[in-house]
Amino acid sequence: MISFSLLSQQLVNLGILPGSVCLVHCAFSKVGPVEHGPGGLIAALEAAVGPAGTLVMPSMTDDDDHVFDPRTTPCRSLGVVADTFWRSPGARRSANPHAFAAKGPAAEYITSPHPLDFPHGPDSPIGRVHELNGWVVLLGVGHDADTTVHLAEAIAGVRYRRPKHVTILHQGRPTALHYKEIDHCCENFRLVDTWLSAEGKQRRGTVGRSIARLARSRDVVATVLAQLHRDQTVFLHPRGVDSQCDEAWQSLGAVA
Repeated sequence: MISFSLLSQQLVNLGILPGSVCLVHCAFSKVGPVEHGPGGLIAALEAAVGPAGTLVMPSMTDDDDHVFDPRTTPCRSLGVVADTFWRSPGARRSANPHAFAAKGPAAEYITSPHPLDFPHGPDSPIGRVHELNGWVVLLGVGHDADTTVHLAEAIAGVRYRRPKHVTILHQGRPTALHYKEIDHCCENFRLVDTWLSAEGKQRRGTVGRSIARLARSRDVVATVLAQLHRDQTVFLHPRGVDSQCDEAWQSLGAVA
């Protein structure tokens, strides 16, 4: 069992500073077991950023076929820490199927309304973390779980899209809203780890039993933008390897 005090010290050693805005992605099974479970890890993160800091975690729906309710809809596919965080006292959750949750002085701004059909652009919670010069914290996961890379794709203006839908209330009735989203399997986001490390823009450490990574959101975006400007399809598998990437290639058509 990893103690709260050790977790707190490890987070400080990683480089998390008081007053920081931190967007956290976490696989609790790689971190724990820790004292007081997922709530203990959240408390340690809160202690690391302090009362002037803001924690942010993804909190989007698991089910695109039912209307999202920020008060009740779970996000279990994102892990037990994310699903515990939005329920914690003082946390705010955006009223959007692509929700993020936040707690701290910047929480209201970060979780304010954002577009349904452009979920990871500048006008989104991850865009606002970037604007606030926040940090990306990866605990037991790699950059293949890093939503900030999608922000870089949006800023770069990549042309690939996949058909998606969410369910909203329209005139009081559940209605599917169809749109095209910048997306693919995201497995090759792991390349970002090598790119950031080569540029000295990422810190590594241990939190609990996990490998942890810390990078500025702006550094993640800048590094990824440089690669996308060379090759906008750098994250896509070759055709025939993955169905989601195949959909992205198909959307490019003759341009690809």
